[in-house]
Amino acid sequence: MIYLIPSFLAAEAIETIPAYVLNTVKSCQVIFAENERTTRRFLKSLSKEIVIDDFEWFPIHKVEQEQLDTLRQKIKEGKHIAIISEAGCPGVADPGQLLIAEAQKMDVVVRPLVGPNSLLLALMASGLNGQHFAFVGYLPIEHLDRIKKIKQLEEASAQTDCTQIFIETPYRNNKLIETIVHHCQPQTLFCIAAELTSANEWIKTKTIADWNKETVDLHKKPAIFLLHG
Repeated sequence: MIYLIPSFLAAEAIETIPAYVLNTVKSCQVIFAENERTTRRFLKSLSKEIVIDDFEWFPIHKVEQEQLDTLRQKIKEGKHIAIISEAGCPGVADPGQLLIAEAQKMDVVVRPLVGPNSLLLALMASGLNGQHFAFVGYLPIEHLDRIKKIKQLEEASAQTDCTQIFIETPYRNNKLIETIVHHCQPQTLFCIAAELTSANEWIKTKTIADWNKETVDLHKKPAIFLLHG
């Protein structure tokens, strides 16, 4: 059986992880982790009694043929396997999806566990359309391509009443915000959801015209961005 183990978005937000997650992890023999070091720290924060070295550890930050072969072997051995991403829920904007897809091909039971998901938390608090939305991942890095993509998302949102959700590498947040504010229509709604579940959580939805009146500094802070034309 494959268990998809949620991890916290903010290191201090241990309360966002339901108690049954720890019991499920203890029932596993194998862990595939996006980052073994931080995952070990995460598990220890849930329980100091957990014996970290009792698990077999394998990486998922780059899922290659070797990792898929290992997964198949552990499934054939009848092991209970935990997949744990760096933050939030495995399989959502996460390399763990490739392992999950392989498990599905093998007709293995895949059990997702409840936990924090930054995309849904941001959408919930945005006030934007939660009936029709799309997650588009990262936008292009090259400046002109990025502007083109933003305009396409804005136009598609306006035509279909669809909330567009995207993310950025934290050290490029300010540049992304600047580009959106400078190139979107004044009436377009733009939501920024930063440092979710932490003591510094910050979620605001404003028109582009109103964002133009503010200075925002989210350098190196985890954030989710939502756009509705």
